[in-house]
Amino acid sequence: MEKIRLQFAHVSEIVGNNDLAVLALTDMERERQLTIVCDRAMAVQLELRAKSIPIRDIMLPEVVGRMLTQWGGLDLEVLIYDLIDGQYRTAVVDKETQDMMPIRASDGVLLHVATGIPLFVERSLMARQSVRYSAKAQGVAIPVNTLNSEMLETALQKAINDENYELASQIRDEKLRRSASKKHQE
Repeated sequence: MEKIRLQFAHVSEIVGNNDLAVLALTDMERERQLTIVCDRAMAVQLELRAKSIPIRDIMLPEVVGRMLTQWGGLDLEVLIYDLIDGQYRTAVVDKETQDMMPIRASDGVLLHVATGIPLFVERSLMARQSVRYSAKAQGVAIPVNTLNSEMLETALQKAINDENYELASQIRDEKLRRSASKKHQE
């Protein structure tokens, strides 16, 4: 599997939604950007680390990360490898045994930021899901296929209310694709 190394760029609020935020990850050259929707609590955790507060060295993710790598002698990485029904599939991978432990994508990013464990994305997934990165951008693009069902419905209603019928059509198509995929799996 070919993969691309990522780094955490920043966390941004979603305008009009106090419960969710967007994590921006970039390739090491800062040319392409991948976004992950997360809850507000995760955004706060990442913001704490971005500010380099002194207490962070004794916070749980940092301590557990040191335990895994120093005491356990493990050589780990976080890998984002798929996208199913609006959720990135992510795992912590033992590089020696290739054993994979599933983890929420946002928790994988926190583990990366807190411990320095390398973060990767499968190359073809990055090609499908990423957009060009601009450090000066006023907002971030969120691909429709990364929204969960509830967020898709909210976005559809907003697009219709705003008379943005092209976006409404894209959202409808994503909902239909997921529905067909579920029927196919049954």
